[in-house]
Order: sequence, then structure tokens, then C-alpha cells
Amino acid sequence: MKVLVVGGGGREHALCWKLKRSPSVSEVVCAPGNAGIKRDARCVAVGAEDIDGQVRLARAEQPELIVVGPEVPLVLGLADRLRAFGFSVFGPDQAAAELEGSKSFSKVLMAEAGVPTARFEVHTDANLAEHTIREWGAPIVIKASGLAAGKGVIVADDVEDAVLVARDMLAGNSFGKAGSQVVVEECLVGEEASCLFIVSGDMILPLASSQDHKRLLNGDGGPNTGGMGAYSPAPCVTPDVADMVLEQIARPTIAALKARGIEFVGTLYAGVMLTADGPKALEFNVRFGDPECQPLMSRLKSDLGRVLLAAARKELDGATLEWEDQTALCVVIASDGYPGSFEKGQIIGGLDAVEEAGAAVFHAGTREEDGHIVNIGGRVLGVNALGATVAEAQKTVYAALEHLDWPGGFYRKDIGYRAIAREKSLN
Repeated sequence: MKVLVVGGGGREHALCWKLKRSPSVSEVVCAPGNAGIKRDARCVAVGAEDIDGQVRLARAEQPELIVVGPEVPLVLGLADRLRAFGFSVFGPDQAAAELEGSKSFSKVLMAEAGVPTARFEVHTDANLAEHTIREWGAPIVIKASGLAAGKGVIVADDVEDAVLVARDMLAGNSFGKAGSQVVVEECLVGEEASCLFIVSGDMILPLASSQDHKRLLNGDGGPNTGGMGAYSPAPCVTPDVADMVLEQIARPTIAALKARGIEFVGTLYAGVMLTADGPKALEFNVRFGDPECQPLMSRLKSDLGRVLLAAARKELDGATLEWEDQTALCVVIASDGYPGSFEKGQIIGGLDAVEEAGAAVFHAGTREEDGHIVNIGGRVLGVNALGATVAEAQKTVYAALEHLDWPGGFYRKDIGYRAIAREKSLN
């Protein structure tokens, strides 16, 4: 079958890479794609957020399956438009995409469903937000309710800092319309993990566990980012924990949406905090994580095209997923200055040598100019490798990265450190 993938980031490269290797897939088209995706798919220059353009492309290409990668086109209703023309789409409708598009909607739904989560309040008035912050004290979490590319969550260790953050968000200075509502939330303590599910109506198929590293700097310092690295599986997600996340978080959420007349078809991503009181939901995304998708796709043994088509057609009953026993670890290379301003158009060299050293390179913010690969985004590459252990996979990735020739690139040196410490404690 022909598959159309919407998007042009590292997640979409991983999806195209895996779909190309799926026995059920004869051709992969990606719009808009990037310099790396061109190796695995035919790229068409239609922006992911160009809803009319994506519909025209789908009608011209007539793919058997459309996979919408990023969250923005889902929140804008691309899946609804495509389904109206009879296409099989893997990705939720606009109403279901509000799980990610509005953190306030998501938190209210969690409360309705009885999903374990942090205490919260939603505010549009800066004075009321300040009152809550001062009453609850620090540390405290301030979230822009709307889409903020993974950067709209601030953990404040000081009350005055939290008040300034909330006021800045509500004034529209930090995140524009995304901050017109803020969620003030208690700060949960524990280890964070990513639990993803393929959902098709009432059918929920868990993916392997993973763990993202959202902070910019080693040791989880610095500001939140869209993700600086990830690995799978996450040892902190034991079989018992996985069952609790499925039964206490995923199922009640899908049921609560259904009670509102909203059917979910796509990827449900539950960011969870593993607290002393059990797993608690931090947030939901409605697509594969980035960078979690990269290690997940490199471990997946099943035919991705067949599974996603079954989900899109509501034929997922009885489906199972097979995984490599090895660990996969991905390190994100970002433009120096991210998540703030950075210089674009820098030539990136050594990519072939990185792959020859045993790692796979997934492109995100890249473009080809005059025969060179250059950076055009904040998060630019994801370098991924498999290993028998997290430590082994990490060693392969960082050894491969020694061949990267890009002085303007930046990456963390400790991706997977929690799991490696756990491995060492068991030896």
C-alpha cells in the first residue's frame, strides 16, 4: 500500500524509516519531509499546517493510509477533513486532539475520569493565579494551556518566580495565545516516563515503555525543551506499573472522551510521574513522542503499516506488537542556543561517518542546500543505536557522535543516566 506521512521532524523520519521497511508498504510519501526523510520517502513540499494543501495532496496521491505526525495539524482538524473524503487516517479528530491542544481541557477530563493526577487550577486572571501560587507555595508547576512545542511547562522553585512566569504567560509575552489560560499545578515528585498506546475506539494496544529527557542540560538542569533524548524500554516501568497506567490512566481517559461523544483513533501518549503513591498523569499528547518515536521504531519488529492501517479502519482487535529485546537510545543534537534563538544555515558534516560507527541518524530540523545538509530548526538530529543494555546503547551513540562535524551543534552527554545507574545497582 501507499502511505502518506504528514510532517517533517525527527518523529516523522522515524515513522517513514520504519514504514519503508514494513512488508505491507510499497511506497511512502512525506509532506513536507526533510533532508534525511528523502532517503526513505518521496517528499512533497506541502507544509504540515497547510490543511487545504494536505487535503489536495491526499486527493492527488490517493494513499491507502495517512499518518499525521505532528500535533498542530491534528488540533487544526486535518484528520476530520481527510476522513470526510473517505481516507483511512491514523490520528485523532479535532475534538479528541484537544487532549493535547488544551491542557485545561485535559486536566478537567482527567478529573471527570478519576485519573490520578496532580492537584490543579485553571486561571485566566493573573491576580487569581498569583493567589493560588502563594497559597500553595513552591515548588510549583505553571503550564501554558495551549500548544507551546513542548516548552510551555515551567517548574518554579520560588514563589516569586512562579508569579512572574504566570503573569508573563497570561500577558501573552511568553507563548502568545497558548498562554491565555494557565494551569497551576502541584509539583509531583518521582521519576517520569512515557507510556504510549495505539488506540482505535475501544481497543487500546500498549507500546513499549520509554523515557524522555526534557531538560536542556546534563543532570536535568536548565529549561524544558521538546526533548533532548530518549530510550526504550524504561526499566522504571515494570509490568505492574504498565498495567496501572493502562487501567487507571489510559482506559478511563478514552472512556471519558467516549462519554462526551468523542472517539479516539491514533496515538495516546501519557506522560506519567511514578510517585510513591503510584503513577500519576502529567499530561497527554495525541501523537508519537519526539524523540521517543525514534527508539521505539528502531525496536519495533511488527509491520508498522499493517498495525496503523488496522487502527485507522477500526480493525485492531487481536493485534499484537513484537519488540527487539535490545535497548534503543536516541540523543538529540540541537542548534546551540535552543530553546532560545540560534543561527540557521550551518553546514553539518560527518553524518555518514556517524552511521558507519553503528548509529542511525534521524533528521528533524535539516535542509539540503548546494549539496550540504544545514540546520533550519532548534532540534536538528536524533542519533540512535541499539545495545544489550542502556549503557551499551549509550556508549555506541556517543562514540558515533565523535564523528559529527558541526561546531554549532549541542547535545547532552548523559542520556539514559537513570537507567544506567539502575543497571549498575543490580550488578
